[in-house]
Amino acid sequence: MSIDERFEDLEPRKAKPAPKDLGVLGVAELQAYIASLEAEIDRARAAIAAKEAQKSAAEAFFRKG
Repeated sequence: MSIDERFEDLEPRKAKPAPKDLGVLGVAELQAYIASLEAEIDRARAAIAAKEAQKSAAEAFFRKG
């Protein structure tokens, strides 16, 4: 078990927001909504990549010693 996995349990749990009612949105609004979700996914993937790079750098640093 990694350190990250152990500390995830210590973070406060946030309630999931209710799903957005898509029935009231028009086609253009749905397309804009999808675009915003895709942008958020890209942002999350970039954060994951940055964290993985940090972890790799730290592991490489401590492996040298």
